[in-house]
Amino acid sequence: MSQPESSNEAVGCRLRGDLSHWIGFIALSANSATLTLEEKQVGRGFSAACWALALVFLVVYVGSMFAPALLDDADATHAEAAREMFVTGDYATLHVNGVRYLEKAPLPYWLVAFSYKIVGVSEFSTRVPMVLSIMLLGILGIYWGRRAFGERAGIYTGLFVYTCAGVYLFTRILIPEVLLSLLIAAALYFFLTALEPNAPAWRWYAGYAAMALGVLTKGLIALVFPCGAAFFFLLITGEWRRWREFRLISGFALFLAIAAPWHILAGLRNPGTAQHHGFLWFYFVNEHFYRFLGKRYPRDYNKLPATLYWSLHLVWLFPWSFYLPAAVRTAIKSRREKNFRGQTDFASRTRLLCWLWAGVVLIFFAISTNQEYYTFPAYLPILLLLADGIAQCERAECESSVRVGWLRGSAGALAVIGVVASAALLFGLWQSRDLPFEADIGRLLSQQDTSAYTLSTSHMLDLSYASFAALRLPAALAAVVLLAGPLVSFGLRLRRRHFAATWALGATMAVFLVAAHIALVRFGPYLSSKQLAHQIGIREQPGEKVMIYGDQAFGSSLLFYLRQPIDLVEGRTTSMWFGSTFADAPRIYLTDADLQRDWAGSGRVFLFVPSYEKAKVDQLLPEKFVVAEISDKYVYSNRP
Repeated sequence: MSQPESSNEAVGCRLRGDLSHWIGFIALSANSATLTLEEKQVGRGFSAACWALALVFLVVYVGSMFAPALLDDADATHAEAAREMFVTGDYATLHVNGVRYLEKAPLPYWLVAFSYKIVGVSEFSTRVPMVLSIMLLGILGIYWGRRAFGERAGIYTGLFVYTCAGVYLFTRILIPEVLLSLLIAAALYFFLTALEPNAPAWRWYAGYAAMALGVLTKGLIALVFPCGAAFFFLLITGEWRRWREFRLISGFALFLAIAAPWHILAGLRNPGTAQHHGFLWFYFVNEHFYRFLGKRYPRDYNKLPATLYWSLHLVWLFPWSFYLPAAVRTAIKSRREKNFRGQTDFASRTRLLCWLWAGVVLIFFAISTNQEYYTFPAYLPILLLLADGIAQCERAECESSVRVGWLRGSAGALAVIGVVASAALLFGLWQSRDLPFEADIGRLLSQQDTSAYTLSTSHMLDLSYASFAALRLPAALAAVVLLAGPLVSFGLRLRRRHFAATWALGATMAVFLVAAHIALVRFGPYLSSKQLAHQIGIREQPGEKVMIYGDQAFGSSLLFYLRQPIDLVEGRTTSMWFGSTFADAPRIYLTDADLQRDWAGSGRVFLFVPSYEKAKVDQLLPEKFVVAEISDKYVYSNRP
């Protein structure tokens, strides 16, 4: 292949390909009275790419707002907290099953409760705030990436946010991580731009406000992460000497004006006594300090082994994590060419801040207790760096006769992974070819030790060959796109059609995530108790009791769908423990003896029993009637 030798040929190299003409590296002149033909083409290309990103977002995220049902454990528990807030009008103290739920900050629940008020209580309205947060995170990535690294890098950042595995996986349940990530990113963007010459003062105040909203989203880490990244940035660049410009007093006053009122009100509404701690101790000491040290009570979390903790980020940021060598190469090249001290280049400053930002988050949770999704706030800075690295390597290949091997190597590795993954899926489909379709996939899973399920991805251990019979459509769809997409992307890299190669991989991931959603819907009866709630609802009469045996988390979606208090038998555990220590806690905590007494009484009782408690309950209640059984979850009754 002949190499470009002139600037015109270099521009042609950058713009050729099926989609490559959409975007270029020449910025539009805001002050120009007329635009050249090339500038108009570049502007149209950026707009077309944004429309393509909007389509990806709609297909992947908006399309998944209606199903599946809310899942047991955190998803339905948090939705129920927002529903009870909406019903009772108490926006200061969260409640679940009528019990104080004081371990969470309120902003995500305020947003969901507001969504319920606007469009009603449903799965769709529960997911509206989270999907909007994903959309805004991608838009911020596009805007920041475009301003720092050019239009192509901006488009890539949005594409990476909307198609990376971790962003999709950890927004399938109602947790605050994506909203927290958006607010931390906004705070740091305002911080970086406020340092520019003649920057308006409102940027400082916007940063303080974003941190305050972050604290109302998930506590003090929303203060620790942006302040930690900013501290190291100022230290390295030497700009700490400008501290008088930072609006520290007025900014901190604004921060307190936003963040403090709820904390004060929650403390006043939930005071401590001689018999139990109050909100302030539980929220700040137990949920922040003790959790960091691994001494939180009750203990319902794990700490990932160090090797697994770091290596899993290749999965959470898949497939774009495999282009990490391009980001590292760009960082080293930038560091060699420029000194951090005194530099005013927005691109170099963004790179430095992103490395520090991601590093603070990752190191913090490497020391602290952690779950897989805790490091979500590090995703955007890493994706910005990856977008910059890929765009820089693509530009280097088009502007010189030197081939940059990182792009071909990363694309080749992804092609190999795609072939292997596709082969594994096709093998599973072949092994299940003679097995009948089973509507209840929970019957087909190989049950593992439930103690492993404190990790959010542990249910992947349950897959069996028989389950492929129930997953033929999503498995076949995933197998096809994983085989074809990465190979096509690799071929385009070899031909230097880089923009088309990146979009081919992005389209592959979009289709793969659609397949993942179809699979998640098939897993709905296993992961949710909505169908059991329906079976109870069509039989239950006023005054009859509904109970859950064991931890409420295993049947928390019953609360959301039945919309009534539920008694817990031997269930004063995990998130239900602290609220039970208050004197006015509802009398929902029962013992085995209480269950046996009510079971022998004159009133009808419905008892939800998870699979791991079935043997114990069968021994405790020899006389019972099975109302419903789905995915090894049972509803018993003491009356036929």
